[in-house]
Order: sequence, then structure tokens, then C-alpha cells
Amino acid sequence: MSTVDSFGAKGVLDVKGTEYEIFRLNTLEGAQKLPYSLKVLLENLLRTEDGANITSEHIEALANWDPTAEPSIEIQFTPGRVIMQDFTGVPCIVDLATMREAIADLGGDPTRVNPLAPAELVIDHSVQIDSFGTSDSIGINMDIEYQRNGERYQFLRWGQTAFDDFKVVPPGMGIVHQVNIENLARVVMTREVDGALRAYPDTCVGTDSHTTMENGLGVLGWGVGGIEAEAAMLGQPISMLIPRVVGFKLTGQIPAGATATDVVLTITEMLRKHGVVGKFVEFYGEGVGAVPLANRATIGNMSPEFGSTAAIFPIDDVTLEYLRLTGRSDEQIDLVEAYVKEQGMWHDPSEEIAFSEYLELDLSTVVPSISGPKRPQDRIALTEAKAQFHEDLQNYATSVDDNASGNTADDQSAQSFPASDAPAYMPEHSHTKNEEPREHHAYVESDRPSKLVPVTMPDGREFELDHGAVSIASITSCTNTSNPSVMMAAAVLARNAVEKGLKAKPWVKTSIAPGSKVVTDYYEKSGLVPALEELGFFIVGYGCTTCIGNSGPLEDEISQAIQDNDLAVTSVLSGNRNFEGRINPDVKMNYLASPPLVIAYALAGNMDFDFENESLGQDADGNEVYLKDIWPDPAEVQKIIDASIDTEMFTYQYGTIFDGDERWQNLDTPTGKTFEWNSESTYVRKPPYFEGMTMETTPVEDITGARVLLKLGDSVTTDHISPAGSFKSDTPAGKYLIENGVQRKDFNSYGSRRGNHEVMIRGTFANIRIKNQLLDGVEGGYTRDFTQEGGPQAAVYDASINYQQAGVPLVVLGGKEYGSGSSRDWAAKGTSLLGVKAVIAESYERIHRSNLIGMGVLPLQFPAGESADSLGLDGTETFDIQGVTGLNEGTTPKTLKVTATKEDGSTVEFDAVLRIDTPGEADYYRNGGILQYVLRNIAKS
Repeated sequence: MSTVDSFGAKGVLDVKGTEYEIFRLNTLEGAQKLPYSLKVLLENLLRTEDGANITSEHIEALANWDPTAEPSIEIQFTPGRVIMQDFTGVPCIVDLATMREAIADLGGDPTRVNPLAPAELVIDHSVQIDSFGTSDSIGINMDIEYQRNGERYQFLRWGQTAFDDFKVVPPGMGIVHQVNIENLARVVMTREVDGALRAYPDTCVGTDSHTTMENGLGVLGWGVGGIEAEAAMLGQPISMLIPRVVGFKLTGQIPAGATATDVVLTITEMLRKHGVVGKFVEFYGEGVGAVPLANRATIGNMSPEFGSTAAIFPIDDVTLEYLRLTGRSDEQIDLVEAYVKEQGMWHDPSEEIAFSEYLELDLSTVVPSISGPKRPQDRIALTEAKAQFHEDLQNYATSVDDNASGNTADDQSAQSFPASDAPAYMPEHSHTKNEEPREHHAYVESDRPSKLVPVTMPDGREFELDHGAVSIASITSCTNTSNPSVMMAAAVLARNAVEKGLKAKPWVKTSIAPGSKVVTDYYEKSGLVPALEELGFFIVGYGCTTCIGNSGPLEDEISQAIQDNDLAVTSVLSGNRNFEGRINPDVKMNYLASPPLVIAYALAGNMDFDFENESLGQDADGNEVYLKDIWPDPAEVQKIIDASIDTEMFTYQYGTIFDGDERWQNLDTPTGKTFEWNSESTYVRKPPYFEGMTMETTPVEDITGARVLLKLGDSVTTDHISPAGSFKSDTPAGKYLIENGVQRKDFNSYGSRRGNHEVMIRGTFANIRIKNQLLDGVEGGYTRDFTQEGGPQAAVYDASINYQQAGVPLVVLGGKEYGSGSSRDWAAKGTSLLGVKAVIAESYERIHRSNLIGMGVLPLQFPAGESADSLGLDGTETFDIQGVTGLNEGTTPKTLKVTATKEDGSTVEFDAVLRIDTPGEADYYRNGGILQYVLRNIAKS
């Protein structure tokens, strides 16, 4: 915490007799003119100023922010708390557990290793829809979830009891971001520091890209990778550039036929077209006060789909009303209001704020919409959906390649399934046309491909499938299930449909997976559950499900018919991502829609449907029924919401949110200060980061005799380095699991096995599309092994083992934008554990560069204008890197001398730029990495 107060900002705020220590923004000239989001960052720097990593110059640079400037000034942001989901959170807790043992080995007290900032993990990424369409489905799906994930859950339950300031929300409770806004978010945090009760804005980073949902509450934060999350948990700052801020003005009211989902799809299209990658988006103006909190959260949630770092709303009366509704204490609400007003952060629409760029949306122009068939920004007005489907089907009636391998924002998001890793954009990320929404144009009616396939089901259902059949209709994802207006609209539409005698088509896999149990409570109180269930929409679980690809298998006969006839079937979901092949392997075309439209498409049964002119069926009197006949009246929806939702529901459900059901409570869980690692586990194993570590740092050394493990081109992403998806049995990871008694069907994905370093090392540089230029025409995780005569081809992992046994250090040569893509901790961890001591590239994605240092790997940059190719390097050379020892003297050299010796004895010499950019990063590297640095500090204090 702060040891310097250059601006005399520290003061006291009295709130109804309770005194809080605060750091006042009004001590800095210019602070009041800043956008809300930058005021939050400015307070963060004032409070954490230490004279080294965070200086008065940094604070002044932010206070004097130039809206027109391109990002260039790096600052250190210290988040107030960390939130995680189970896929990306498990490795963070594995590392904490390993640190406990390491500190015991150093003679310290293991109980002193705890998160230094509050950390909360919500288990929501593992439930899959194996069963649907019955009241038993939720229990069946949860039983299977525990069978599949028991090892990970035992470990997390141990962590829940072992660590201070770490809480776990067990399975079956909700989705991380909905639980965050409804309960975990503080908006203003308090913490005792040196005997004083300190108040400060709630800031929260999360190991999931959609952490930005909290932005709707005025909480600044975004998704980060595991190493940044661990750093934040351990009280270390996260490096970032002062961003550009896009001001987004909202005016008008949403018209009767449109929903919050239609608004967010429209905003997604607008912001993608404008280009907001790496920027903050901030909503302002008179219209902000008319936007309900649930709609703000829906908009904030889809910030990764816009490409922005954050999409934030300032705090106002709407925020306070939501805090009251969701059961926050009077004391907390009083503090939020007093603090925000004292700091000049309360939303005042009359105040003129300068932004870097400006956009505006009149909400009255929003129309009912869907997005698809493969990108969230490709919005389609519902009136044009049939014609657009005909056009798109031409591309899908034959097979398509569904493997993203590029480096656009879309590719990065697609590659992260099912882990939801946060995107990591370079500040100079160039906005490309292929990231923009497609152009709207007049549709030409064309003959659509058709292939009618008869299907007979074991229960007697008989029907014909064709291209466009809606095979999945899923009300899913915190994006929409957090929003009562669209959830209740869906239930009212279901009631109206049932009253008219309509039914879902028999081939549709229907489901509801709310993000919180409060949804079930208000559904039950409204009396609308029977209507939803009549149409097949039973609750199947509380988790991300379809939105992250956990839609579960289609019924066997349907799946077989689709595969045998190469049918281009569709899914409709109320989620936030819809990339090809990611929702279900049988489904090529995926559409995002509001919950009521999800039900409407289940009734229609095919995307080849014009809701304006085609009937959904007939009522008891033989009258044709159209969508307009069953569409919910917004006034009635609001009336039902007002009668069905109350604060008691939130206080009741969240009163026991950390307790879990009997499955959780009956888990056979290890006890004790340190974890009892199971030597048989293939999910959770103790990583070797601290083996041989001593209390004192070992001086860093120059690198001599290094060989090249890989020579790579431009735009190598973290998914190339550490893939998240599935893998085959002939890969090093597959062979390891088979040797350890795991059957092929139980492999799961790399993402689910991030708690086992043995799997993850074998998966490093193992993407099937990576191209190592040491080999000609070979794709995948292969290299040349120069420990063997002639340097034959070998798997990257196998070669690395031989190099490590021979005591040979390794380097990787890269091109431009090395390590772009999602912010993935294992891309750096795996690199380090393979024995790589340095990466030499033309340029880096900022977060991956920092992560490499955090794992003890040197990031070096070729001299400006030079590359491996221009220097004549082909990767067969032996490398010596001199000058590293300069770091032992407490300074950071600007360049290091690199000598590459070719096989004929000739040499290539150049001065590589050392990309250790802050004093803190230099400390991490001297210690062998960030975890070692923190561990030594804990042991000494």
C-alpha cells in the first residue's frame, strides 16, 4: 500500500458517524474533467504511490490526460479484488497451494500464504446439458458434473477452507458475472490499513473475458490472464497503458417490440464498426439515467464482443436502487453514495467531459434483432432474418472449416472456447475490415438448398429435418439471464403460446440455464413455470452451459441424421458468442437472440422463417397464430416483475451462496494447511516452480550455448503457444493420459486440465496449426532435436526433455505481435517449463511480454527494422546472450549482446532490446519469476 503521498490526498470522510480514510481526487488539478473510468484509475494511483513503480509523474500524466493522445504512458493498476471461474481459476489456486509448501520448505509458516486482495471463485464452467426436457434434468446434469469434475472440486473445496480472503461459490449456484453483480460486487470497498478503515472504488479483474458485466454497476475491471490474476491476488500491480476513452451517448427509450438484447446487439454492431479495441467505452448523457441497471449489465457484459477493454456506466440513483433491490446493507449504500459524491464521481449529465471519440445511439431506433450465423457483430433485423439466412446458407450447405487460426478479435474469442480466456489486445492493434459487421444490403431471394431427411425417434416421434432446422434453443448466459425484463418476457411469451395451443418442434433441444437461483424464485412466484415447461424449457442447471459450448450432445438419431446428410442445422441462444463449431459439433450456424425470440424459434423450428408473414400454428378455433399475437406486452411484463421480484429473494439465495448442496458438502475433501496432492490425479498436480528455491536469490546469469526450440513467424497467438481445446491420443498430452489410465473419451480439453502441468507442458506449442520454420511444410507441435545426430524431427515436448537432460538452454525466435490473442497464463508457464530462457521477437503483445518475465523468461526484441530473416538466422545456430548479469547490480540494461554461431563457425551479432520495462518486472526476473518474488517477500516479512 501507499508509502508516499506527494499530493497530500489522504484525508477522512465521515459517513453517518463512521470515519473512512480516503484519497481525495480534488487535490489534483484537472481531475474533475476526467471521464468516470479515469477518475477510478487516478484514485488507484494516488492510493498506491510508492515512488518507484508508481510515481508522482504517473499520477500527473493521468490527471493531465490528453483525450486525443494515442496510448503510450504505462501505469501500474492495482485491482481491489479478483474474481475467477473454475476453468481459469484452478491453476491460480494450484499455484497458491504450491507456494504454501514452498514457504514451509523455507522454514516459514504456510498459513501466511493467502490472497492479499479478496479473491472469489464461482464454479460455473463445468455443467453440461446431458439431460433436458424433464424436471429431473437439473439433478441428472449435476450428478454427471460431479462425476466428471470430482478431483477439481475436492481441490477447490480444500482451498475454500484453507485460505483466508478466498471464497468458492460451489456448483449449481449461478454464473460468475451474475453472482458478482447481484452479490459480490462492493461498488465501494473498505479495508483496514494501519489501523484506519480505508474506503476506495471497487475495482475487480477476473479470469474470464466477460468480467466487464460489473462495469454496469460502475465497477471498473476486465478480464485478465491467470498470471495477472495471481499477481493481483498477491497484491502486485498490473501493467497497462493509459487508454483512449470513447464517449457513448444514449438517448430515447426502447420501443415496445424491442428488448435489452436487441439494444446490446445494436451497440455491438456500432462499436465493432467504429473500432474500440483496447479502449475504454463510457456511457454518458441525459439518457443514462433512463437505462435500468440490468440493461447496463447486459451492455457491459458484451464488452469483449465490442473489442473494448471496458464498457462502463457511471454511478447514479439507478445504481443505488439496484444495490437496495439485491439486498446490500444500508451502511454499504450510504457509503457508496457519500464516497462517490465526495470524489466528484457521481453521474452529472450536465457536466461536460472530454472523450477521445464520440458515438450516439437513439434507443427508439432499435428493432428486434438476432446476430449470426457466426459472429456477434453480424446483426440481422428480425424482419430480414429469413432472407439473410437464405444468403448465408449458400456457404453452409457444404462443410465449413470451423477452426479459428487467425489473430482478429473474433479469432481470439473463438480460440478461447470453452475456457472464456480474456482477450489481450495490443494498443496499436489495427482495426481491420474483417472485424467489422457485414454490410447491410437488399436481399435477393434465391433458391435455398434443401435436403429433407426423415427421422424416427425411439419414443415414436417422427419428423423431417432440413438445412436450417433449429436443433438447439437455449435460454442461457449471464448476458441475458441477469435481466428480468427479457427473462420475464420469455415466460410471458411461453404462457401466451401455450394458451394458443402452440408447441415447440420435436427436434429442438430446449433448455433454460439461469445465472442465479433468484431467477427460479421469481419465475415460480410469477406462476409462469408450467408454461415454460409445457414448451420443453425446463431448468437444466445453473452455469454457462450452451454459451461456452456445453450444450451437450444432440439426441443420437438427430445427430446421426445431421452427420450422415451433412445438414447445416442451427442453434439459437441468448448468449454472447456464436462462433462456428463452438456451440455444438453438429451445429454449423449459431444465432444470438433475446430469450423471448429463443422460444419463438423453438416454436418455428427452422431459421427459414418469416415471423411477420408466416404462422407459428393454429389455435383451438383454427385461427392462424403469428408472433405478434403472442409477443409480450412490456407493461404487463413490468407489472409481473414488480409483483414477483423482491429483496428477500436475493438475501435468501445469497445468504448461503458459499455453502453448496449435499454433493458439495459430502465431497471427501483433504484438510490441513497444505494440500495432500494425489499422485494418481490427472487434473490437479503440484507444479515444479519452486523446486530447489532458496531464501536468497541466485544471481542471474548470461545465457550460453542455447539452441532454438522454435522459429516462428508473425502474429503467433497464445492459442498457438498453449491451445485450450481438445487433443488426440497420439499427441504427447494424449500419450501421457493414456499411460496414466485415462481413456480417450475422458481426455476432456487442455482448458479443463490446467491444474496439471504435465498435460499443459506437453500441450505447449502443440497447436495443430503452428508452423515451426525449423521444418519445411510441417504444421503442429514439432521441432528439430539438435541433441541427436542430424537434428531429426521430434515433438516439441520430447525434444525439450532431451535438451534439459543435456543441460542445453533454449530460445524461441518470433516475428511481430508475438503472444497476441487471449491472455493465457499457460502460454508463459509452458514456455518456461519447457526450458526456454529467452524469446527474441520483433514485437510483443504487452500482457504476454509481462507474463514471460513473470515466469522467469527474458523477452528480447530484435533491433528496430531487423528480424531473424533479415539477420540471416535460420534457427540452426547456437545462441549466447551477454549482459544479463547487469541485472544483478540493480540496474536494467537497455540492450543485451546476442551472438548466434552458425554450424560453419561464422557468427551473427546484434544488440537485442531488453523488454523489462518497469522496476517491478526487473525484481520479478531477478527472483526467477513473480511467484518466487512474492514468496520471498512473505517469508521475510
